Amino acid sequence: MNVSKTYRRWEPGQSLLFPPSPLDWVPEEHLSRFVLDVVGELNLSTFYSYYEREDRGFPPHHPQMMVALIVYAYAVGVPSSRKIEKRCYEDVAFRVITGNTQPDHTCISEFRRIHLPSLAQLFVQVLGLCQKAGLVKLGHVALDGTKIKANASKHKAMSHDRMKKDEEALTKKVAELLAEAEAIDEAEDAEHGKGKRGDELPEDLRRSKDRLAKIRAAKAELEAEARAQAEAARVAATEAARAEAARVEQKNVEAAQAKSEDQRSNEDKRAAKPEPMPMHQIPTGKDGAPTDKAQRNFTDAESRIMKTGDGFIQGYNAQVVVDDAHQIIVAQDVSNQSPDCQHLVPMIDRTVENCGAAPARASADNGYLSESNVARMVSRGVDAYIAPGRLKHGKVVVTATEENADSAKALMRVKLATDEGHAIYARRKVIVEPVFGQIKNRGFRQFLLRGLTKVRGEFSLIALSHNLLKLFRARSAFAA
Repeated sequence: MNVSKTYRRWEPGQSLLFPPSPLDWVPEEHLSRFVLDVVGELNLSTFYSYYEREDRGFPPHHPQMMVALIVYAYAVGVPSSRKIEKRCYEDVAFRVITGNTQPDHTCISEFRRIHLPSLAQLFVQVLGLCQKAGLVKLGHVALDGTKIKANASKHKAMSHDRMKKDEEALTKKVAELLAEAEAIDEAEDAEHGKGKRGDELPEDLRRSKDRLAKIRAAKAELEAEARAQAEAARVAATEAARAEAARVEQKNVEAAQAKSEDQRSNEDKRAAKPEPMPMHQIPTGKDGAPTDKAQRNFTDAESRIMKTGDGFIQGYNAQVVVDDAHQIIVAQDVSNQSPDCQHLVPMIDRTVENCGAAPARASADNGYLSESNVARMVSRGVDAYIAPGRLKHGKVVVTATEENADSAKALMRVKLATDEGHAIYARRKVIVEPVFGQIKNRGFRQFLLRGLTKVRGEFSLIALSHNLLKLFRARSAFAA
């Protein structure tokens, strides 16, 4: 074939005498280079200390490389360890991160499993970098939550009533199958003698016994959790527990009202602890036993059935506090309680702990409104804007004869009826709601890990990668 056109040189089989640096494969302003630079500035001592106490075995991958790989993977929406391994062969940016090495998916998964608590702590370090870059102002923060699917099917959940009924039915079925198997054995022994081996369980018996064991285990866990819940409530009702809760609350108020890090002593920093996130309470009767409607999921026992706009899911409630200036997530956490109301104060406390100061204003939708929440926001020096109900478009009309004029709902209705209050609250939806959209558009719509502790660690990685992308884009804008 005669070729008259001249083309650029192409020799895919040609070896390179002097291999170029992998960094030369991507532009200077590429995200992969930025991730390498940022991870190089983070304190990774907890990662290194894990390996320094063990000298045996084959040398592990460099912890800094593995951290950069996982952070970059979450930033570009590739959380699966198998997909990360594949990208390390096929994607130039991943090969830049790994220095042209290819850790397998087992290694990646194990690194994430072992170091998940340390990876979660990196969220605060990246948030600190955002603060130093001037991306966090704390003038106005907005709080919201979203329900995210667990790595479990809602069809694998069973109520306590169903467990009791199935346990009785399966116990009866297993007994019948055992009697049938025994009768068959006796008949075969009579026909063939006792020397014939026939100790394998029938398939029906094996499945029934396995299911019965799972149901009994889930039922026992549910009842044990209900007993622990009742004991925790009893302890919390004691005078000593109330005094300790009041002391911690006062410390949190003092910490939240401090306007700079210099105003807080080291003793105050140690004493001020965020209020714990709420936990789903198992419905119990007067005797403390789970009610018939109490449920347990066989795949992820700590996940719960939650209502969303698309119906019911088996999932968790992810909460974020977002700063108005550049949509930086200043606090994040996950719980298995569906209602949002009790998340408000713990999330504001986490904002104070992460940023060293309380925000001037905070807005949230109607799901967070309660008398207690409004009072505690005021005590923390935070100007709260919480919707008293569904707000209609345009100016809200407030009547002078409204009942319970001193209630939180009435006060918020009056506050948001002003032009200033209405304008401040209107900012809420453009501060926090796009953040969930950005996270889900990167492909994160379901947790990969199971259990509340692991899910919290995974969501920390999601929030960290979100802030990292905001920092990257802001740096590019500043450079331009």
